[in-house]
Amino acid sequence: MLEATIDRISPDFSADRIWVVTGDEIAAAVRKCVPGIPEKNILAEPSSNNTCMAIGWAAIELSAIDPEATLVILSADHAIEPAATLRRVLKEGARLANSEPHLVTIGITPTRAETGYGYIELGSHFASSDGISSYQVEAFREKPDRNTAQDYYFDRRHLWNAGIFVWTAKTLLQALREYQPAMHAALTQYGKAVGTSRQADALRELYAATPCISIDKGVLEHAGNVVVIKADVAWDDVGSWLALGRLKKGGPEHNVIVGQAYPLHSFDLTIYNETDDLICALGVSDLVIVRTGDITFVAHKSRIDEIRELTDRLKSEGRWEEFL
Repeated sequence: MLEATIDRISPDFSADRIWVVTGDEIAAAVRKCVPGIPEKNILAEPSSNNTCMAIGWAAIELSAIDPEATLVILSADHAIEPAATLRRVLKEGARLANSEPHLVTIGITPTRAETGYGYIELGSHFASSDGISSYQVEAFREKPDRNTAQDYYFDRRHLWNAGIFVWTAKTLLQALREYQPAMHAALTQYGKAVGTSRQADALRELYAATPCISIDKGVLEHAGNVVVIKADVAWDDVGSWLALGRLKKGGPEHNVIVGQAYPLHSFDLTIYNETDDLICALGVSDLVIVRTGDITFVAHKSRIDEIRELTDRLKSEGRWEEFL
């Protein structure tokens, strides 16, 4: 999916202008996956501190190269079509971000009452260019319950928060100074070590000193200069097992199968099996069944959003650490 994300934007971005922020434990694998990206453009985080820190670090690194840099922030676990439309949207985002100090985010018109995504409530119309419309942001909304998601789907005033952003490094760092002053101070201190023998130590100190917070909660939910572009693309966040069922075509029984599985008299199943073993299902429906390594996971599709509760409980009991 990382390769697909890069391919999606490569007509407008040369390899030397693409940077990847990833975890230190998988950085070597990432480098092999994207050999065309310069090694210096792979930023390996010493620990996971969520998106605010990852984006802030990238902004500091790019500011050291070009103080006027414009950042397009993309996640590697999205499916987006058509890519050409996305690139048009990103160009409009860059225009808005450079016309005034705007923090630009991308929103998607909901195609279902989805409880697994955050939402953006539209404010007044902001601008239109080349058939692309942008709006002031009235509010960011947390992942809703089923009834609220249904309301959002029908009122047409709410967009899915796609987690795609465009802004200048200067605007982002100014927002961090205002809304996350401790993080901004730590980033500024780290910036003094960029290009010196202390950079690696300074990076570890930076991550040890900063909180784990998303860019939405850390900055966007507080800022008054946020603009959202309504993107006319088919978009899916592939961070959920249900997304597999949306992306792959099922047969007559609407079963989506990856790997060895044999469902009989069973319907609307998503089965993912990365082992050589066989999964059999008899007379069941609306389940997600996953077999990977030495774990078998089974959940009803209506409860899949509660997987975090399951993993949290496994952690709290202390007996299952080797499986997490």
